[in-house]
Amino acid sequence: MYLSVQLSYYPLGNDVKPLVKDVVKRLEATGLEVYPNRMSTQIFGEFDTVMAALNDVMKWSFETYGKAVFTANFLEGDRRPRD
Repeated sequence: MYLSVQLSYYPLGNDVKPLVKDVVKRLEATGLEVYPNRMSTQIFGEFDTVMAALNDVMKWSFETYGKAVFTANFLEGDRRPRD
């Protein structure tokens, strides 16, 4: 099953921009299709692969940077942007 996710990451603290960039970079390293923009990051792939990547990245974020808020919207199916 294909999954489309819109993910927002809000680290709690000062100077959050480098932290957000690190989380996006880590998501991109998973091999999934990742489209960052100013408000959120869109992630696309097979359900189990996406969920495993989110689990790993979120855990890594909490362990590395501490408290943060993640918000996500999940939609079954392929909602990748089309050119």
